[in-house]
Amino acid sequence: MQPRPHTGFATVVFDCDSTLAGIEGIDELARGDHADAIRALTDAAMAGEIRLEDVYARRLEIIRPTREQVDAVGQLYVDALVPDVREVVAALRWLGKAVRIVSGGLLPAVERVARELGLAVEDVAAVAIDFDERGAYAGFEAASPLARSGGKEGVIRAWTLPRPALLVGDGATDLEARPAVDAVAAYMGVVWRAAVAEGADFVLREKSLAPVLALAASDDDRARLRASEWADVLARGDAALAG
Repeated sequence: MQPRPHTGFATVVFDCDSTLAGIEGIDELARGDHADAIRALTDAAMAGEIRLEDVYARRLEIIRPTREQVDAVGQLYVDALVPDVREVVAALRWLGKAVRIVSGGLLPAVERVARELGLAVEDVAAVAIDFDERGAYAGFEAASPLARSGGKEGVIRAWTLPRPALLVGDGATDLEARPAVDAVAAYMGVVWRAAVAEGADFVLREKSLAPVLALAASDDDRARLRASEWADVLARGDAALAG
């Protein structure tokens, strides 16, 4: 789909895995004997080949992650933040945009990303996980809409965010949320998913998230940004979109 001219967005909602961070948290948890099997399930779900609910519980039952392992993934997310994430989120907030994270990842790890980016826990929606008193795996929030296909749409609607809204993500679960926002930007800087790119309003091919700032900024926003510390980020984003 060809990009349409943009007029700016009042809200930007980000996916986490392979969007804000250049890794898939579930794959990091699965490193070892189960890595290939888990990665295949994740790729199939994100490409829309199988339903998320058909793999979510199965992956966690195979891995049975501990509290320590989930906390470690949160740090891995921070270490693997894609280029310009911090600057883009800071600039969006400076402009007064609403910024949210909606993810099928595990809540403690995704909240670690939010804290790193200066967002409140209330700005995050992800899947809660339970541990016993020793920190061993004790199940997950099976009723979470984010553990099934189509769940992101309802979560975003429940936030009643300022419009127009832009959703930035890499997977089929992000495309499914299109009715709850005004546009979807397929971020393909980590993993190229042809079906997601084809269905999105914008396709972002660069490894940087600077184009998100360029998409979100209205004409008035651009004037402010050009006189700010984020002028270079805007310029890089514009150049990426033009290319």
